[in-house]
Amino acid sequence: MKTSDNNISRKDFIRNSALAVAGLTLIPNIMTASPLSDENNSSAKGKMSLKNVRLETGFEYQDGEVVSTQTDLFYVEVENGKITKIAPNQPNAKAVDAKGLLMLPAFKDMHIHLDKTFYGDQWQAVRKRTGGIKGMIELEQKILPEMLKNSTFKAEKLIELLQSKGTSYARSHVNIEPTSKLKSLKNLQKALENKKKSFGAELVAFPQHGVFYTDSVPYLKEAAKMDIDFIGGVDPFNIDGDIEKVVDFTVQLALDNKKGIDIHLHETGDSGLKTVEYLIKKVNENPELKGKTYISHCFVLGKLEPAKQEEIAEKLGEAQIGIVSTIPFGRLIMPIPTLYKHKVTVLTGNDSIIDHWNTFGTGSVLQKANLMAQLYGYSTEFLLSRSLKLATGNILPLDDKGTQQWPKSGDKADFVLINASCSAEAVSRISDVKSLVHEGNIVF
Repeated sequence: MKTSDNNISRKDFIRNSALAVAGLTLIPNIMTASPLSDENNSSAKGKMSLKNVRLETGFEYQDGEVVSTQTDLFYVEVENGKITKIAPNQPNAKAVDAKGLLMLPAFKDMHIHLDKTFYGDQWQAVRKRTGGIKGMIELEQKILPEMLKNSTFKAEKLIELLQSKGTSYARSHVNIEPTSKLKSLKNLQKALENKKKSFGAELVAFPQHGVFYTDSVPYLKEAAKMDIDFIGGVDPFNIDGDIEKVVDFTVQLALDNKKGIDIHLHETGDSGLKTVEYLIKKVNENPELKGKTYISHCFVLGKLEPAKQEEIAEKLGEAQIGIVSTIPFGRLIMPIPTLYKHKVTVLTGNDSIIDHWNTFGTGSVLQKANLMAQLYGYSTEFLLSRSLKLATGNILPLDDKGTQQWPKSGDKADFVLINASCSAEAVSRISDVKSLVHEGNIVF
């Protein structure tokens, strides 16, 4: 399969990715992700020692190019949710044997809808769409009451799927609109409470049916006072017909309640660009939102000419507005390298997993890193190793110069053990998640 210059056969890509994912999901001993990052988790208290833990230690160069990643085996101690000791390996120590598996930062799914899914319930394929986004709103209004009856159970099952792929943390959008009112939020909060020993999340109050189109305002205002982290939004022009009115409301609600912002933007035409530019303007006017504002999808970036992409990426970087991309492919390829160039925070997530929007979600953000690497021809050791940050929320074992920066003593004990010799191999092969820390125990 071609992996350079974006010349990728979609047929080959889909076939090869499907095989890779199948190989991952059929591994028999996949466990759940580390809860030890939760300092308030009493089950994570106490001490645990691991030997034969593989860590990256540096790059190996030939003619100035990174040609491989050096690793070595170490002895690691964890106590009270923190990594307390990293020492030369002690193969004879009385400790859990990590068997040479590579320790990496646990994965983060930063765009998902845990509150509305068919996962864990009876199979349902996507229904034929009519009427565009407003037609989907009508569909949701019909099916949400039934979906909400067991949404807590299904959210828990979906969390377990994410954990089986190495994810210990997510940013979940949760419907806030006149049909669900606050029930979707409350049901999801129950699921997260039930899973708090092994999974963490931040929540986005998401007006899926428009802010004003279905009068979601009173419910958004109530949700903003609850335990959520971001005020969301969706296609201000296509749904509500007024970019400035929607963005102004969203910004003010976030400011009043000291929340961040994460807006879905699927619009690829002039309205999409105007929304991006107006949000940049509002964030620059309210600097307290810098570093706390994100645009999810932002597909319009993939439609712009290169010069305009550079201009918008530079403005996003200066305003510290992040992009949460689901890494689309085919005719729409996001300019992620350009965003990185201008120091724009880029995150990823699975978005929909087996629901009325999509049936193809796998739950693996490592696969997203693999997809990005393929789309941009990131086949060298250095670029593959850098691609890992898409799965880990921008945490890498080595910095760009090959200096070890993770893990360090004092870091949260939030990690995954993977069957790979280095992070470049993990990304390239979507390496098997062989074992993870779960509620203070290592299981192989």
